[in-house]
Amino acid sequence: MTEFWESSFIENQMMWGFEPSDSAILTKDFFLEKNVKEILIPGIGYGRNAKVFVDNGINVTGIEISKTAIDLARQKELNISIFHGSVTDMPFDNKLYDGIFCYALIHLLNKQEREKFIKDCYHQLKPNGYMVFTTISKEAPMFGKGQQLGKDYFEIMDGVKMFFYDADSIKEEFGKYGLTDFSEIVEPHKNMESKPPFKFIMVKCQKEL
Repeated sequence: MTEFWESSFIENQMMWGFEPSDSAILTKDFFLEKNVKEILIPGIGYGRNAKVFVDNGINVTGIEISKTAIDLARQKELNISIFHGSVTDMPFDNKLYDGIFCYALIHLLNKQEREKFIKDCYHQLKPNGYMVFTTISKEAPMFGKGQQLGKDYFEIMDGVKMFFYDADSIKEEFGKYGLTDFSEIVEPHKNMESKPPFKFIMVKCQKEL
């Protein structure tokens, strides 16, 4: 996984542009409404989704597997704390956060990794804290493409394995971690408008007191 992302960022640099995703904008509004001050973004990439939080006075800490992506974030003057490593090795600090935002990452993990990742995120939330995950849906055009590895789990191209969520798997995986609601969100490709948008699911959880 490290090699795949490292070579992707080396080759494609800021491959998604620098506009934040719609999910990040919605989550920023939600976090501001809930008075969230400090968040963790696992899989921060080069920070395109971080800036919208930083610009609104929220302190951001990131985790990123690709050193190149971290360097790109620094070039964009994103001077925040970013841990270099895989989310599968969380936690990187003992800090508890008011919020966690994770965009288009969890579906790249296998079942055991997803389970550990959700649990690790939940453990790093303060009581009453919120975590928001945006993940790929079975409604996405890539569903069913490539080699099937398991139920709703496909290697869609060399080195890219994806688990596609639906309502049942959301409830099953997030149910014991404070799941409050989930909804479909259609994410346009902001730097490639000719490309069809992807259907994602936005999942919200709240840690109990």
